[in-house]
Amino acid sequence: MERINNVIKNISGIDQAIVKNTQVRLDNLTKPLGSLGRLEELAKQICGISGKANPLLTNKVIFTLAADHGVTDEGVSAYPKEVTAQMVSNFIAGGAGINVLAKHVGARVVVVDIGVAAELKPGPMLRVRKIGYGTKNMAKGPAMSRGEAIKAIQGGIDLFEEEFKRGIDIVGTGEMGIGNTTAASAITASFCDKPVEEITGKGAGLDEPGLKNKIEVIKKSLLVNKPDPADAIDVLSKVGGFEIAGLTGIILAAASHKIPVVIDGFISGAAALVAFKIEPKVKDYMIAAHKSQERGHKIILEHIGLRPLLDLDLRLGEGTGGALGIGLADAAIKILTQMATFKSANVSEKNI
Repeated sequence: MERINNVIKNISGIDQAIVKNTQVRLDNLTKPLGSLGRLEELAKQICGISGKANPLLTNKVIFTLAADHGVTDEGVSAYPKEVTAQMVSNFIAGGAGINVLAKHVGARVVVVDIGVAAELKPGPMLRVRKIGYGTKNMAKGPAMSRGEAIKAIQGGIDLFEEEFKRGIDIVGTGEMGIGNTTAASAITASFCDKPVEEITGKGAGLDEPGLKNKIEVIKKSLLVNKPDPADAIDVLSKVGGFEIAGLTGIILAAASHKIPVVIDGFISGAAALVAFKIEPKVKDYMIAAHKSQERGHKIILEHIGLRPLLDLDLRLGEGTGGALGIGLADAAIKILTQMATFKSANVSEKNI
């Protein structure tokens, strides 16, 4: 826990002086005031986070963490747990949605086995940082021990620190894990004080009876484990997942290094919620890429106070929405740094 506490100590507020100066600069670009809307807000936030008047988003990194969930034994997913390992192979081969969209925005994807219930071999395209072979069935007891949760958060911190040495200007979060919408729903219910029915969606394609079962399993898991919302790690350990914990560490580490973090969908949102409960100052470093079709994601965003950039009915995960968000962030910074001012372009400003 000392490692996590040291990271938290290094998280400070963003540079408000640079935010104000960026606003002045935006107002002098060849456009009506505020006419580029959220792109202008995004540029100001990134400048404030980085502490730089002219930031460059050259090194874009998306972390896609994979892990399995013991709660799949309760029939909460339309797909078998073997799909997690199979999709990791697809990531490595470059055939998944995240590979396509990351290439589109010029981001590198870091694929990590942090808890897949299969033996995977590390290689140039796969980091193996396995905490366990999937979590335990949270409907019968804690998904993991408190020590495992801490170890997984620290694993995420280590992953960020290693990649940071190669260069990171902006981070995207992504995941893969059959059953992880069940864990994300339980985490959201624990922190946001909303009925499980309002939070829980169909995940990867449950039918109505399947959704009803999933809701009952989540209720049972909360009753059995009684996660303490005043203790973020208690919630994470009892009803979370290894990939959610790892992403929590990545978010905290990014904020400690003043790197903007683009949050993907519902599962990444659950990690963002845990990180926010551990250290509320991380909110200023987060960019919500989109609003997932999973109903609980909207509840998370509202609870943290994040406004999504996009609403495209996405629910794939992997970091796909995060990749699109990174593309918009890059566009926002290019507007700021490459667009002419009224003075430089010899364009008359408005009269009144």
